Amino acid sequence: MFSESAIPYIKASVPVLREHGVKITTVFYANLFKAHPQLLNVFNMRNQADGIQQQSLAAAVFAYAANFEQPAALAPVITRIVHKHASLGITADLYPIVGTHLLGAIKEVLGEAATPELIAAWAEAYGALANALIAEEKKLYGDTVAPGTLTQMRVAEIITQSPGAKTFRLQPLGQAAVPAYIPGQYISVYVTFADGQRQPRQYSLSDAPGKNSLSITVKKEHLTGAAADKSVSNWLHDHLKLDDTLAISHPYGEFAIEARPDQPIVMLAAGVGITPMISALNHLAKVSPQHPVHLLYAVRSPEEYLHRADIEQALAAMPQLTFKLYSGQAAEAPGRLTVTDIPPAVLGQAQIYMCGPTGFMQAQKQRLVEAGVAVANIHKEVFGPDLLEELV
Repeated sequence: MFSESAIPYIKASVPVLREHGVKITTVFYANLFKAHPQLLNVFNMRNQADGIQQQSLAAAVFAYAANFEQPAALAPVITRIVHKHASLGITADLYPIVGTHLLGAIKEVLGEAATPELIAAWAEAYGALANALIAEEKKLYGDTVAPGTLTQMRVAEIITQSPGAKTFRLQPLGQAAVPAYIPGQYISVYVTFADGQRQPRQYSLSDAPGKNSLSITVKKEHLTGAAADKSVSNWLHDHLKLDDTLAISHPYGEFAIEARPDQPIVMLAAGVGITPMISALNHLAKVSPQHPVHLLYAVRSPEEYLHRADIEQALAAMPQLTFKLYSGQAAEAPGRLTVTDIPPAVLGQAQIYMCGPTGFMQAQKQRLVEAGVAVANIHKEVFGPDLLEELV
């Protein structure tokens, strides 16, 4: 907990951060990269180009200021950040660098309003958050591998899922083992572009664990300008061939889909958000085929129905699996897929997992809560930076 002197300044910062947060984080990143250009290889430059990373950090800082006296509300966010940091190999020595430039950006944007007392309070707040993240990341690394460890894997198979999506099946080189993971987790994939810049991206694993390979399913992106220049997904589509190698991280992620006794599983997916669900479905078909599962899947067109073969195989193997496909131009729109297609008795008991566009998940969560589902039973996976709408 913070000192008594710091608390009033943190609370007073809430409206200021709401108004100036994105400007502060924009200045922060510009100054950070100017002073430490090597970090351009760590941060997602596509998200920098389209501005979403700045919005995400602003949301995180604001959420922290608004909820610092409610650790239970912040705990899931901390866990999500810790797993993302671990997938990027973040280590403790980066935190003082970030802290220096974050406080510097607050001073630069707020000017005279950034009094010594305010900066001291935020230095204390940032130190507490950094220490919490460092401690959790240390525990997570201790359970897996050393920070930043990458494994070279060979492209053993490329499967076309749709005109705009491919599955890449990756096998380790030599006698290296395939890392264990829980369905729903992801890996970071590292690509070096023609200009020498290296970029990481996270992709959910899209097949069951326990095999001699890892699979990721990648959707090609329709981008223009600076964001398109650093699209790892498009690079994979355009350049990756059989027998090429990729550098990947150990699997991480708090979105872990597990069968719990006496609790049905409900999966709500849109577009490429089906990928972590397929990992869980293929796993359940092997280890718990009798488990009750309800999968609702929205796509824009029949051609964008990904992993059709996996779903058909699961339907044949799992007598208590129900599946509904929503197809059409508005299939991913918030109101298209509806949780009322699942019996209320099931919703009341189920663990519910969602993955898809942000608007889709926001709408489904609202409908689930209105249907009486406990928030603790609703889990989401966010592709890209999280804007933390539930906290801000």
